[in-house]
Amino acid sequence: MKPFFVYLLRCADGAYYCGQTDDIDARMQQHDAGKIGFTSTRKPVELVWQGEFETRVAAIAFEQRIKGWSRAKKEALIAGDWCRVSELARSESGERSLDGPQEGPFDSAQDRLRPAQPERVLVAGVLGSDPHAQRRAIAKAITLLESTRAEHRQQADELLNALLPHTGKSFRLGISGVPGVGKSTFIEALGLFLIAQGHRVAVLAVDPSSSVSGGSILGDKTRMERLSADERAFIRPSPAGGTLGGVAAKTREAMLVCEAAGYGVVIVETVGVGQSETAVAGMTDMFVLLQLPNAGDDLQAIKRGVMELADLVVINKADLDEAAATRARAQITSALRLFGQQGHPHHARHDRSLWHPLVLQLSALRGTGLAEFWGHVSHFRELQRASGRAAARPYLISLSSSATAASSC
Repeated sequence: MKPFFVYLLRCADGAYYCGQTDDIDARMQQHDAGKIGFTSTRKPVELVWQGEFETRVAAIAFEQRIKGWSRAKKEALIAGDWCRVSELARSESGERSLDGPQEGPFDSAQDRLRPAQPERVLVAGVLGSDPHAQRRAIAKAITLLESTRAEHRQQADELLNALLPHTGKSFRLGISGVPGVGKSTFIEALGLFLIAQGHRVAVLAVDPSSSVSGGSILGDKTRMERLSADERAFIRPSPAGGTLGGVAAKTREAMLVCEAAGYGVVIVETVGVGQSETAVAGMTDMFVLLQLPNAGDDLQAIKRGVMELADLVVINKADLDEAAATRARAQITSALRLFGQQGHPHHARHDRSLWHPLVLQLSALRGTGLAEFWGHVSHFRELQRASGRAAARPYLISLSSSATAASSC
């Protein structure tokens, strides 16, 4: 495999220049020819240090690190005095030095620098206590997971393996519904309600991707202006990318990152779904379906698919037509009772120890009905824990190496 290089130049005026390249000879010719801006007026330049890395990502990460070093620290690096580098690192920041896992030690036997590992830095950021740094680390971690580049796949797997022991403590809520039903408005109102009660909320919003251009607007976060400004909330829009089921290809993995970061409630907002897009129901603890008043008749209500998987059905925008919302609630309640009689024996009405799907009316725009909604969600959680269904939920990650890593931690 062709290596990548991080190098350090000493210029004629005594200044240092740090760069990275995959062809050190060609880059030095560019410096000598004056084609690199910083060194073009500081010739001649001298190559005083270089290190090899296996990936460009690792090279860029270490280049950015060296650029933030003091002059004394760079001179210790040039001299190969790693004890001095470690001493300066401790004196400047009080953090772990280069002999720790964040910086990567110098291997004198191989006479090369071991490549920096960005996934370790991301793990430390996701598990850290600084809210601003943590949000940046979560965003970068999800970007790494969503990347399709081959060199990022191993880093993404190692990232998940490190985070898995810290997952499993969040409540995952799936929100689905047709386009225009008010999912984003409902999630913002619910998120603000939960934050006021002391919860930290993460929202993973999935936006449809164009079948023509391949792009996505990713506008759900724009609709949640107040929630996105709160440091106790994290909102991440992602493109569906052609994945069917209403979610993105890496929504499961993104939920694990948010769980590891300590968000107590993780909400997944699907794209505007149809009757057969039910993937979100299999990856969350509770599946909520939003419906509109006057959205269909009795026959529409009893059609199988997304309706029969819902744990809770919410008639949103009930303030627009209260009579229509009441009729829709009655129709869907009858449909859910029919679903319980056929194929769902655990929905038997005489068993009060198990959860039975309900239908509610509320107005997300006005913020009415949210307390009742969360009360039912809390009751659902209690019943699931008491019955053992919460502990028996399927694990969310299918990587073959993840179970091994989790058991070894």
